[in-house]
Amino acid sequence: LRSESISVCAINNPLSGNNMSARVFIVYYSLYGHVHAMAQAVAEGVRDAGLEAELFRVPETLPDEVIEKMGAKSFQKEFQKLPVITPDELAKADAIIFGTPTRFGNMSSQMRSFLDATGGIWSRGALAGKVGSVFTSSGTQHGGQESTILSMHITLLHHGMIIAGLPYTFAGQTTMDEITGCSPYGASTIAGGSGERFPSANELAGARYQGRYVARIARQLAGKQNEFLS
Repeated sequence: LRSESISVCAINNPLSGNNMSARVFIVYYSLYGHVHAMAQAVAEGVRDAGLEAELFRVPETLPDEVIEKMGAKSFQKEFQKLPVITPDELAKADAIIFGTPTRFGNMSSQMRSFLDATGGIWSRGALAGKVGSVFTSSGTQHGGQESTILSMHITLLHHGMIIAGLPYTFAGQTTMDEITGCSPYGASTIAGGSGERFPSANELAGARYQGRYVARIARQLAGKQNEFLS
């Protein structure tokens, strides 16, 4: 499946073959590790496209004792080793791929809190003309994956970002022989009601494809934001 997706992308994507460098940030929040696993696959896709993937986490808003009661302490010890990004640092990227778990059909409070703190860079238009993309997870097959991604797109559009999803050239999102996440809006995974299910091979393939797709667009557009905005 992965090799098929690469060949389709190489044939249909006019952005392949461009050697311009660009910085791609993967900025996400993960409580139990499902979004983290998808972020690793997104990073693989960015690297497949010849760019470096820079991974960051948004600040945690839950107290340690609450995280422990939720059974997430073990993963959080590893996750919190990732560097925390600040809103001002977002402006250094040419593309930003955001990842968040779904909370009642919307992004997590940690991601919402972080984005709500980006008013300063919004006032400067610091993200205008940059590529923005989103991936997610949810507890059930119809648990709000698409609405979560679309709700994040609204914020990215207010920043003037160029939205990239997961095009149907990734054939895995049309499969009918298994339950799977992923949609035209972005890669996603189904975690299960108790978090027992981790990303499938197809969902990881979608995340890799999205990373590769965004990286190629970012490389094509790198350094051209001012041309769009003038």
